[in-house]
Amino acid sequence: MKRAQGGAEAPDAADTQLDTRLGSRLAALRAERGWSLGELAERSGISRSTLSRAERAEISPTASVLNRLCNVYGRTMSRLLSEIESEPALLVRAAEQPVWEDHSAGFARRSVSPPHAGLRAELVEGRLTEGADIEYDRPPVPGLEQHVWVLDGALEVTVREAEHRLGAGDCLRMRVWGPTRFRCAGPGAVRYALAVVLP
Repeated sequence: MKRAQGGAEAPDAADTQLDTRLGSRLAALRAERGWSLGELAERSGISRSTLSRAERAEISPTASVLNRLCNVYGRTMSRLLSEIESEPALLVRAAEQPVWEDHSAGFARRSVSPPHAGLRAELVEGRLTEGADIEYDRPPVPGLEQHVWVLDGALEVTVREAEHRLGAGDCLRMRVWGPTRFRCAGPGAVRYALAVVLP
């Protein structure tokens, strides 16, 4: 998905359809709980305006916003995105793996594993451009287990104020309860595999 704000790249038809399905799903999750936009804003720390615009697909939410919503709804990002796709498949070819992008943050996230809401583990490919710095104030699901394996480049991961510098081939295992930070200081971009396991 590509955001089209302040001169950013305009979305194409596929991005617009994905944003529309995501907005509808977010609205449905809120309705299932009987929450107003104000209640969701209080629970998530996201402004009512941003929530309303995301549900109406006027904007594509950033990685940070989606992470907060996943936390409130008790879902991983992959699970949320799988809920707006068609029937889950056993095999997803590389060209068909959905890619979600936060252009302003320099972050791209490819859902490698075939989506299935009933499974506990998933595999994701992350890409950060040089200088990209993504901070999550909470995990989407408390106690989430993650394995970060750097494929190309260098990545700095901060967990509970402990900074880990990873080079190509290095792998960090962590259980996430609080804030995390993923930073690509360079030189160049970084590509990493992320295995996510529900507690």
